[in-house]
Amino acid sequence: MSSASRSRVALGAAALAVLVGSAHVDGAPAGDSSVRRTPVVQAVERVAPATVNITTEFRVQRPSNPFFPRDPFFEQFFESAPDVPEQTLGTGVIVDGAGYVLTNEHVLAGAEKIWVSLVDGREFPGVLVGADPETDLAVLKIEGAEQLPVAPLARDDDLLIGETVVAIGNPFGLNHTVTTGVLSAINRSVRAGNSEYHGFLQTDASINPGNSGGPLLNLDGEVIGINTAILEGIGFAIPVSRARRIMDDLIAYGEVIPVWLGLWTQDLNPALSGSPEGRNSGGTAIQLVFAGSPAEAAGIRANDVLLTLDGIPVHSNRTYFEILRGITEGDTARLRIARGKEILEKEVKAEQMPASVTDEVGRLLLGFTLREMSADERKLYGRAGLVIDQLTPGSLASRRLLPGDVIWAVGQDALTDRKVLRNVVLKLRGRDRAILLVQRGRERARLALSLS
Repeated sequence: MSSASRSRVALGAAALAVLVGSAHVDGAPAGDSSVRRTPVVQAVERVAPATVNITTEFRVQRPSNPFFPRDPFFEQFFESAPDVPEQTLGTGVIVDGAGYVLTNEHVLAGAEKIWVSLVDGREFPGVLVGADPETDLAVLKIEGAEQLPVAPLARDDDLLIGETVVAIGNPFGLNHTVTTGVLSAINRSVRAGNSEYHGFLQTDASINPGNSGGPLLNLDGEVIGINTAILEGIGFAIPVSRARRIMDDLIAYGEVIPVWLGLWTQDLNPALSGSPEGRNSGGTAIQLVFAGSPAEAAGIRANDVLLTLDGIPVHSNRTYFEILRGITEGDTARLRIARGKEILEKEVKAEQMPASVTDEVGRLLLGFTLREMSADERKLYGRAGLVIDQLTPGSLASRRLLPGDVIWAVGQDALTDRKVLRNVVLKLRGRDRAILLVQRGRERARLALSLS
């Protein structure tokens, strides 16, 4: 190599050394964690301390006879087996400094004991505040805890399809597992068992058993949803705005108070709609608008066709009431209406159903009206209850029931007075049938009644 070449190599090496040295001075030193602290890492750091592991205990009746399980004849020859404690695992997120934890209802269903474990190693007993199977949300409270971390709740009216999201949970008991993906869709409907849930967020972030009740985050480290379901590897979460509304009801009342908009709907067929848009939408026909109701005040009319409720397509009468269960008192519901060839946007404030319309709604649903027992009837039966007053001619109920029949219960709800009746009527909306406990004279029976 010539002396000139050696000089050029030396100068190049010196220049490279200067550049490398400058990089170490001006940029991040080798191994500096700030280079790796991505938005995902920062979001996890912000919310992970408030994400908790929930362990519940319930007792399962085990058969004592291994050869003839649960056979009462053979059980008498064997010693009775004690109930066996079983445990389940789930996830929750602390959303209030007072110790309120938001999770799924199915995580806590049937629980006799609840423990809440934090990432810092602390463990506390939890107390169920309220649960709502209709929306699969529940609230519990951590007892005896101080200085709890709290996860910030986001708005979810500015969600971006395709934005990065992060799920934190305890899949298969592996505490504080983090997965990432994108927000794939909003307003998804999911069927689980005999129920259908609407308005879900969809994500491809891995969600597995044990993740239920955990937070779904945006990259600002805010909770945008509560992870709830996995179907064929696809994850679904309840939007935080709905979760927040349900949580407020559960904390205030221990249950979700059903609301109404003042509409009565029925499944749509082409004869019920003069609108091509309505016929093709699979919407539901508005059969009746109650006088003095929020819907009437918003200018909605009978024979309008309801296309969407809060952005969720309404495909049937049942869908309308299923979506309505996620709306709480004081919320403003957004309705998209077809009226002839017009498409209208309406806002309707949700309210508790007035007691004055209980009879009318009950008659539409059940085909009869109820009255409270007289003093003589209460004395005869030994307790208060409700009695069929009038039957709607031609209704299904009129073929099987008589005026004077006592209706002791509808489903699991005992009909003790008219206040209870209002809540029962609200729960029945959108359902296919009701199970009635009926008494006529000395005879008492359960009757499955198809609903109008």
